[in-house]
Amino acid sequence: MSVDLFHRREGAGTPVVILHGLFGSGDNFGSIGRTLSAEFDMVLVDERDHGRSPHTDRITYPLMAGDVHALVTKLGLKDIILVGHSMGGKTAMTFAQRWPELLKHLVVIDIGPREYPIGDHAPIIEALSSSDHASMGSRKEMEAHLSSHIPEPGVVQFLMKSLYWEKPDRLGWRFNVPVLKRDMNDILAGMDPEVVRVPTLFIRGGKSGYITREDLPQLKEQFPNSRVETIAFAGHWVHAQAPDEVMDFIRSVA
Repeated sequence: MSVDLFHRREGAGTPVVILHGLFGSGDNFGSIGRTLSAEFDMVLVDERDHGRSPHTDRITYPLMAGDVHALVTKLGLKDIILVGHSMGGKTAMTFAQRWPELLKHLVVIDIGPREYPIGDHAPIIEALSSSDHASMGSRKEMEAHLSSHIPEPGVVQFLMKSLYWEKPDRLGWRFNVPVLKRDMNDILAGMDPEVVRVPTLFIRGGKSGYITREDLPQLKEQFPNSRVETIAFAGHWVHAQAPDEVMDFIRSVA
């Protein structure tokens, strides 16, 4: 069953719907959304169990794609440029398998359809699941707790964006930690092998290992009407590290 997704909408023209990655929210694309709203109908989405969208009891790509379908149906959108980063990219690819007639172009940022190892997500899950935010009296204490598990300051700051005051004396996460931890295997799983013929642009970070040279044959087989572009200096957070280049690529498929 789909849920009513929180979203922000601004601008007019060809609709561009953007889906964020794991532990993120639509706010991650706020600057890109504001800039492109001068040219497009921008819709920045919080996926289920993230941001200000509802917390649920299950998270899978078919469910997340169904949520997005319910949203675009409610908004009356068609000929959509659907953009997704990481987890949001897999949601977008799943959407394209099910409702290709709604899409003008698919843009997938630094993720492929294959299964991924838990890798760097393991310490993040451990840090979040061991964070007793009910007893932590300040954001500074939470930041110190995360830093004791996660060595990358940038990742800690990214997670801190989703920490908020549920009550005057209680911190909470905007993402649903218990469900994300339980369903992590589904989030990391490979997609169904159904071929997608929607025109597709894959944008990869040259310093990221999410789309490797070895992945390219599978991408071309499953997405025969696709091309891959590399931003050499970017890592996995391509849209944060190279926003101008990402915006130019979105413009190029409009």
